[in-house]
Amino acid sequence: MITSVRRRDAVANRQALLDAAARVLRKTPHASMDVIAAEAGLTRRAVYGHFSSRDALLRELLGRGASRISSAIDEIRDDDPARHVARLASAIWLAIADVKLVAQMLVSGPLEAAVGEAVAPVRRALRDVIEAGCADGSFRQDVDPAIVAHLIEQAALGVLDVAVTHGLPDAEAQRMLSATSLGIAGLGWRDAQAIIGAVSVPRTGDVE
Repeated sequence: MITSVRRRDAVANRQALLDAAARVLRKTPHASMDVIAAEAGLTRRAVYGHFSSRDALLRELLGRGASRISSAIDEIRDDDPARHVARLASAIWLAIADVKLVAQMLVSGPLEAAVGEAVAPVRRALRDVIEAGCADGSFRQDVDPAIVAHLIEQAALGVLDVAVTHGLPDAEAQRMLSATSLGIAGLGWRDAQAIIGAVSVPRTGDVE
């Protein structure tokens, strides 16, 4: 009985640490483990009892975030490749909007390789829709689809940097990501805006 209670307490403490880390890091990405422990109402020793290092904690948060993004894109279905890309870009931004400071830190930090593994489902989804669009003539024909998909991924990182650096409202950044992705795929800006306007996607608020 005592063992069972301790196990439940350990699970609850671990969850409290992860939730506290998510709250703290979304505002202060480089916050220390001491700050995270204080937010969770736990001791530094308790933190290291669950996570051997700050990177270990970040890895688990990254895994949770990746699952959230994967769930978001799994819901997307559209027979039109351009609308599909717009929906995909919007869903990705929705999933990271409230943790964009952490996301910016992770994509260029020591966990960059882990980030690559975490976003593999997004890369596959993007590659598949770009290949479909190139095949049916919806997207550009002068560049290999794999390169187009890679360029969109790189542009998404650029939008993330701009959004953080310039403090863009999340709704604006969400729209920018969709428009940029469609532009790289070969659509003119007017056509891209028309697609975005025609697609019914949820909008982010200004979460800071």
